[in-house]
Amino acid sequence: MPAKSFPLGSSPRNQWQVSRESANLVRRPVAPQPVAFVATPQALTIDLRRTAIVVIDMQNDFCHPDGWLASIGVDVAPARAPIAPLARLLPALRQADVPVVWVNWGNRPDKLNLSPSLLHVYKPAGEGVGLGDPLPSNGAPVLEAGSWAAAVADEITPQSGDIEVAKYRMSGFWDTPLDSILRNLGVTTLLFAGVNVDQCVLCTLQDANFLGYDCVLLDDCSATTSPAFCAEATRYNVNQCFGFVAEPTALLQGMSA
Repeated sequence: MPAKSFPLGSSPRNQWQVSRESANLVRRPVAPQPVAFVATPQALTIDLRRTAIVVIDMQNDFCHPDGWLASIGVDVAPARAPIAPLARLLPALRQADVPVVWVNWGNRPDKLNLSPSLLHVYKPAGEGVGLGDPLPSNGAPVLEAGSWAAAVADEITPQSGDIEVAKYRMSGFWDTPLDSILRNLGVTTLLFAGVNVDQCVLCTLQDANFLGYDCVLLDDCSATTSPAFCAEATRYNVNQCFGFVAEPTALLQGMSA
């Protein structure tokens, strides 16, 4: 009677089978699920079985009228624009078993992982409300892990089975487990969404490209409170150097076809 074997691996997409006598390192094959849709600079076909969506910084501090950006006089209407497209897209991706990965600021209360140069970006004169300081509206500490300020906007709150990764830089890959998680999921293609598209979204997308992932920026699911030319330059640079740009409606049409 053969010895009983057991799976080793946190994801079914990357598992061994082991027993007392042997270790089988052959991963179970995953049948591709190709989806074709319109994109720039070329039409795309991706494999949903090798794809995840990375949603960046759709947090109260950036998107809510009582959040951090609004408290310092920034119009957060542009940052709220991706909420409705994401509310349509994410359920379809979950139903297709595409991992939904939320990458959000989630700083330590003592800020020991944040350098002075990073703190300076958000508090350049040393005055006002910066990272970890209490919001004027409700006292929640800005972008601190576990706070209301750092929570995802209510309309698109993470669901059971979604993956949440805290970040502490503009890029979601630095000092985080994001790369390890994606490799354990067997992901090679990343869809990008969130705010600000010219800052944290672009920095994370660039690092993903440098690490060898295929990158697709979902235009209507991304936005910025920066001037319009910043988003235009981001789309140009993604198409020119780092991947592809597509509309979520085109992806949904491809999935329905």
